[in-house]
Amino acid sequence: MSDLVTILGPTASGKTTLAVALAAELDAEIISADSRQIYRRMDIGTGKDLSEYTSGNTVVPYHLIDICEPGYKYNLYEYQRDFKIAYADICRRNKRPILCGGTGLYIETVLKGYSMPQVPENRALRESLGHKTLPELEAILRTYKTLHNTTDIDSCKRAIRAIEIAEYYRRQPPEILEDNPVDSFIVGVDIEREERRRKISLRLRSRLDEGMIDEVRALLNEGIPSEDLIYYGLEYKYLTEYIIGRLSYEEMVSKLEIAIHQFAKRQMTWFRGMERRGFTIHWLDARLPIAEKVGTILEWLKK
Repeated sequence: MSDLVTILGPTASGKTTLAVALAAELDAEIISADSRQIYRRMDIGTGKDLSEYTSGNTVVPYHLIDICEPGYKYNLYEYQRDFKIAYADICRRNKRPILCGGTGLYIETVLKGYSMPQVPENRALRESLGHKTLPELEAILRTYKTLHNTTDIDSCKRAIRAIEIAEYYRRQPPEILEDNPVDSFIVGVDIEREERRRKISLRLRSRLDEGMIDEVRALLNEGIPSEDLIYYGLEYKYLTEYIIGRLSYEEMVSKLEIAIHQFAKRQMTWFRGMERRGFTIHWLDARLPIAEKVGTILEWLKK
């Protein structure tokens, strides 16, 4: 069985809960499409919630979570490679794979089957871009036709790397970049904007209460450089800046909350862009009971 189902949605939409419930019904396994849940010991800040991978008495296997050490800069080339390995393994065991996550670039890249040569560092390009601001770098990135990620780019380092990749691909001959798409039935979890904002704010405060600051402090105490954690963005960026004294607690909470809201908005912009780029996404209302969502998907799959 190799019919891939993809479940996508913005942060706080409940996509993981839905994917696990569906996987339990289909005897399926989940491949994560989350650019930060790949890191070990980065649990609360990434919303890993590994307890969610149990539905009733069924423990649903998952892939591409906890595969790297914090501080490592995992990239899109590695994600596509690791997705292919996990996907082939699941299919070989006659299970159904479910791709689930909110990193639109990861999802679109593996479904389109983009050819992804490993991109070497371009020191001259990096030096020429080093003085530019983030808005200036984003403007440069938009001039490239190649697929690039605007969802996770919230630092100059990330933007420069994205330009480096785009520039490298622009110079490759067409035959090197031939696509090999993966067919998938795509389900999107559609959460109303104000409800999404409410859930994000509640979840942020809950995670702070659960020890998210201690999690980041422990990573710093391991010897992981603060700039490496800031590179991961969102929770790790703002909590690190609070811990090392760049932000007050109140500034950290306020800036982080705004950043997560903006991130969720960019996620939805990416998914709507996927539709314009030819993907069919079957949207489900996030407010529906989980059993109704699963039942609807099962009916769609039968058709």
